[in-house]
Amino acid sequence: MESNPRLKVGEGKISGYIAIFLSILSLLGILCFKFPEVLTTADLRAVYTTELVEKLLLFAILASFVFSLVSFLLSRNKKYALIALVLCTFAIVLGGFEVQGRSVEKVNWSLGLDWLVLDLFLMALIFVPIELVFPKNDKQSKFHPEWRTDLIYFAISHLFIQLFGVMTKRPAEAFFGWMNLDGLSQWVQNLPFVLELFLALFLTDIFQYWAHRIFHSHNYLWRFHAVHHSTQHMDWLAGSRTHFIDIFFTRSMSFIPLYIMGFSTLTFNVYVVFIAIHAVLIHANTRIKFGFLKYLITTPQYHHWHHCEDPKYYGKNFAVVFPFIDYIFGTYHLPGDVWPEGTGLRESSFPKGFIKQLFYPFRVNPFKSEINPNEKSDR
Repeated sequence: MESNPRLKVGEGKISGYIAIFLSILSLLGILCFKFPEVLTTADLRAVYTTELVEKLLLFAILASFVFSLVSFLLSRNKKYALIALVLCTFAIVLGGFEVQGRSVEKVNWSLGLDWLVLDLFLMALIFVPIELVFPKNDKQSKFHPEWRTDLIYFAISHLFIQLFGVMTKRPAEAFFGWMNLDGLSQWVQNLPFVLELFLALFLTDIFQYWAHRIFHSHNYLWRFHAVHHSTQHMDWLAGSRTHFIDIFFTRSMSFIPLYIMGFSTLTFNVYVVFIAIHAVLIHANTRIKFGFLKYLITTPQYHHWHHCEDPKYYGKNFAVVFPFIDYIFGTYHLPGDVWPEGTGLRESSFPKGFIKQLFYPFRVNPFKSEINPNEKSDR
């Protein structure tokens, strides 16, 4: 049940939260500049420039000051503004206006703090305004009872992005590394970019569709995937709530066609960015209508039906990107402009909090009935 009312413009809380958010990102960004070998990933450093992130850091500090002043003027409760001002001051003392990038020595493994900071900033910049202006559930607050849990999932999956990447790529390499695929890779990379990208999205979606469906139909695997379905508050952070067993298996399956086909670096990078943004979009709390596009690509309405708490609609909409894959395999459900009344799990009782959810599926069957709920309802 919703315990926190939605924030209202003009009260100073929104600006206060934005100020705190930007000041925290600034501090984390400074740590990335000071300890790049330990806290940044080589693959991501090759994408962004030092000059770009230096300007973003400066912008974040200045913007945090501005929003904290706005909050101080508008809000009766000055604590949000004061917290942000203290954090900003700390960021400046640590060298926020003077920090500069440097060359990085090669290391075998590092945390992805830079990926966490940049992706969190970008996703918040895109989806927080969308959910505020075009909410599907206009009574749902950004700070619903489990937002901290979802934020922890978001942070963990990004901090250990390199580890998850190595873990999920190894199975594909083990099964297909012996094959001579140079000719196939050459043919794929000679395709027009748009066609190559579509092929990458389609093939990975086919593999993910069946991986996803297996997690729903297999009793023991469903314990882990049910963590993802346990959220009752669909928003831009909800998609991050995924158990590491689920991440490992699903991403391993998606790496198989990428590894076999040998897509170009450009296509792979665009694919990763698209999937990252799209995965956030389909879980978002937004009522934006996509017109005819909703029949071509999965949308929030389409994926919310997959999370529907009503057992009558279990076992629908497994595709991540293309709805026609569900249509082909008989799992398509999109009733006009109707949305599900609620999301979550009726037949299970999940504990709250990241740590409890991490270990719970290993110890306990989270379903009240001894009968496999997937067998009963074809979830």
